[in-house]
Amino acid sequence: MATHRARRRRLAFAGGLAALALTLGFTASPATAAPPPPVTYVALGDSYTAGTGAGDLSGPFPPIPCWQSEGGYVDIVDASPRVTLVENAACHGAFLLPVGTSKSVTQQIAELSGGALNSDTDLVSITAGALDAGSLLALQACSMPTTQPCEDTVSGIIANLPVIESGLETTYQAIQQAAPDAVIAVLGYPRLFDPSQGDIVIGGVTVVPVANQIQVNMAIDALNATIAQAVADSQTNAVFIDMTKRFIGHAVNSANPWIVLDLMQPRLDANFHPNDAGHKAYASALLSSVQLTKLAKR
Repeated sequence: MATHRARRRRLAFAGGLAALALTLGFTASPATAAPPPPVTYVALGDSYTAGTGAGDLSGPFPPIPCWQSEGGYVDIVDASPRVTLVENAACHGAFLLPVGTSKSVTQQIAELSGGALNSDTDLVSITAGALDAGSLLALQACSMPTTQPCEDTVSGIIANLPVIESGLETTYQAIQQAAPDAVIAVLGYPRLFDPSQGDIVIGGVTVVPVANQIQVNMAIDALNATIAQAVADSQTNAVFIDMTKRFIGHAVNSANPWIVLDLMQPRLDANFHPNDAGHKAYASALLSSVQLTKLAKR
């Protein structure tokens, strides 16, 4: 009988300890799973990915093969503990094919293939196509009081976009060949102007009338549609990230611009590029559009 009572006391004592452990949270738990490895990241493309507009806006940029600025969206993405930037090869002034001194996108891909771009690459981001489409010509033709040169230039740009689409498809395919398992994040371009704010005027002289602002925005919309179609037709892991809605209310002539425009320095290289806030918007768009936990190799 005493033995039975002792056994019951021991069982009750053990039950009490178990209840106390539950109350205090001292319960046995499985071993914590190891966190996934960081996403390996490579960036390619033109000035938007090279960081132009962020940080120091001094210029002109020197004629070197690849000019970059610190603090762009790539640097912001790299600051995430879940991302490891292997290489940012983007260059200010980069066309798809070699033009001038800046290293082209095709050259960037060729130099990184078998190195930074490989079967272990998880994520590639790219902005490309604006220079090839004729963005500089459009901005020059549309930054004047008259409207006909702007309309003619934009019409020519839009007519040539099928050629740009073919080049973009080839570019995405080349990236995928070099990094077969990577997701290719293709970021578009924001509209530059808010026509509702009226003409842009300097010293009483109209430099960008509303009609020309509308034309430039129309060209950007057409370019973005071309980029999106190239992504869809490339048969790659590319995804298009539209920046248009994210920049609504933040055009160059808005009260809170996310795009640089120094009217006193019309030739400033940073003009018509994202400022610090704009690059943060690009980084946010990229991180919210790709699932890092699914990209990381296990």
